[in-house]
Amino acid sequence: MQVTVERLSPVLVEFHVTVPVERVKASMKRAFDNLARSVHVKGFRKGKAPQQVLQHLYGDRVAVDVSTKLVEDTLSAALKDKNIRPISNPQIEKPKPNPAEDFAYTARFEVTPDIEKVDYEGLAVKRPVYPVADVMIDQEIEKLRVRHATLVAPDPARAVRKEDVVTFDFVLEVGGKSVPGGEGTDVTAEVGSANLLPELSEGFEGKEVGAVFDVALTFPENYQRQEFRGMKGGFHVTLKEIKQRVLPVADDEFAKDVGTFDTLEALRQDIRQKIEKSHAERVENEVAEALVVELCKKNPVPVPPSLVDQQARMQENEIIERARSQGNEVRSVSPDMRQRIRMDAEVKVRAGLLMAEIAKSQKIQITDEDIQKAYVELAEQTGQNVNKIKVQYRDPKQREMLIGMILEDKVLTIIEQAAKIEDQVAGPEAG
Repeated sequence: MQVTVERLSPVLVEFHVTVPVERVKASMKRAFDNLARSVHVKGFRKGKAPQQVLQHLYGDRVAVDVSTKLVEDTLSAALKDKNIRPISNPQIEKPKPNPAEDFAYTARFEVTPDIEKVDYEGLAVKRPVYPVADVMIDQEIEKLRVRHATLVAPDPARAVRKEDVVTFDFVLEVGGKSVPGGEGTDVTAEVGSANLLPELSEGFEGKEVGAVFDVALTFPENYQRQEFRGMKGGFHVTLKEIKQRVLPVADDEFAKDVGTFDTLEALRQDIRQKIEKSHAERVENEVAEALVVELCKKNPVPVPPSLVDQQARMQENEIIERARSQGNEVRSVSPDMRQRIRMDAEVKVRAGLLMAEIAKSQKIQITDEDIQKAYVELAEQTGQNVNKIKVQYRDPKQREMLIGMILEDKVLTIIEQAAKIEDQVAGPEAG
């Protein structure tokens, strides 16, 4: 067998393989012998039909089978001999085999590019600094006050205001007709909240207990009942109760009620630490993303299109699934978004190739200690028990993903240590 390798591009290779006539002839004979034992030809005893007859009746089928088998047997051997690993399914061009001739075919496939060296030293990026201002802590305290508020009827009685909690009955109508199952009794909702349609919120404001009113609207495209999206309809509403939130005073007693804190100052310190931790994680992610972008700019190696396609499809599916989980009926992304996804996918694939080469050149090893440490970190991030995390990652694919994440973190640490990173204070709104 003769094999010639042609590099069509840094990521595209073509094999020219020639199988000697002796092997072709033997393969054809073996195929017809096997066929003769399994088929019944009229006028001949089973297994006694001459090859010429079988050739006439089944020649095309045998030719396809033999050519496929020759490619399967020889291509894998040729790849092993040349130490080349395809990353895409090969495109095969093959003729019909002739027992009197050599069998020559071509196989074209994608490979990862040869990367002699990755230039990762001295990458210049900004590290954002997000100060923790007192106003941020005040905002978190206010959220806690709202969460622990009590609901009471206004005294004296008054009309509905924004942020009141109302109790009401309703009947839904679409096209002038009541909708089966479109009724509600003693429903509660906060006026002005995202859980209540804006038209209903506007309808409630200024109304008093006992008010009966109608609200006309066009149902939004993300309405929970798909059959009503974009249609005109309305709600016939009866307002039954109005309640307002009474927020607790933010003092030491409040701090004791919301957690294991002796004083309000202790609660504020705990909130500060949580914000600082959140900012630290955000900064770490933003620096990593910036380093990856600069790494790819400095090392513009070609990337295999099939890997970019695969990464883009995965990202697109994630976006669609996330939208569906939020109640949106999405089947595909827009052309503009698809283009942005593909550009991002190309960066991710290029970064993956470059970081793999860095890991190889630096001889990075993943130890059992690294894996055990990752289990603990995942448990802290997810709030799950460490043993439960370990059970999840017994699956070979899950374990391989975990090792990949650990390897990526180690490579990023090497890149960051060699980078030129300048702190840059972000504006207060960025926090």
